[in-house]
Amino acid sequence: MKRIRTLHQRKGRELEGAYLVQGRKLVQELTEAQVPVRSIHLTAEAAEDLRPDPHVTRIATTEQLARMGTLEAGNEVIAVVTMPNGTSWGPLEKDELVLALDGIADPGNLGTIVRLADWSGVHRVLCRTGSVDVFNPKCVQAAMGSVQRVDVRYDDLVERIAEWQAAGARTYLADMNGRSVHSVDLVLPAVLVLGQESHGLSTEVRGLIAETIALPRRGRAESLNVAMAAAALCSEFVRQCAPGS
Repeated sequence: MKRIRTLHQRKGRELEGAYLVQGRKLVQELTEAQVPVRSIHLTAEAAEDLRPDPHVTRIATTEQLARMGTLEAGNEVIAVVTMPNGTSWGPLEKDELVLALDGIADPGNLGTIVRLADWSGVHRVLCRTGSVDVFNPKCVQAAMGSVQRVDVRYDDLVERIAEWQAAGARTYLADMNGRSVHSVDLVLPAVLVLGQESHGLSTEVRGLIAETIALPRRGRAESLNVAMAAAALCSEFVRQCAPGS
């Protein structure tokens, strides 16, 4: 139990090379996708319904599960999952869009963006070093299983994007003072960069050779949540750049 509780923290997850997935639906999706699961801790009732692999199944009481998990309620199924060992990243594919996140701090926002990436056919998300951990339990819950399908990495944003630009990728910066995305002819391969929730894009990222795009505003709202902005911008990329569009 103590070992599982260390996975609540980023340092513990990095030391163990594992993270938590919680809830019947997400754990069932894991087992169906044959993701490497180290152990599944659940109530006897949940075990009857899910019928997980007996080699990794551990029956626990609701009190034990409440201490293991991070959910406020409903801690009846908890899986310990091995972190993926991704291969090194190369240049973008000719029709690829990558999302680059310039310092996302809220795990709910990152999880939502990862889920959006999965929905939009985006397979890679690049986060600035020091951003919130994609395997944070709140992020895993918000992503709803997409952390298994979207490759999220942490790196120097400017350095990595410059490498992709040298290989022919376009860069678009999301900023409310940019051109309306509806008036821009979007081109792939491309990197779409979104800024930090409170401070937007960093000075270093603004120094990149890039086109700045924005969502047109008709009302009086001061700004949009970064995940909301990502959803609208990705939708425009799909509309303009999907085969046959």
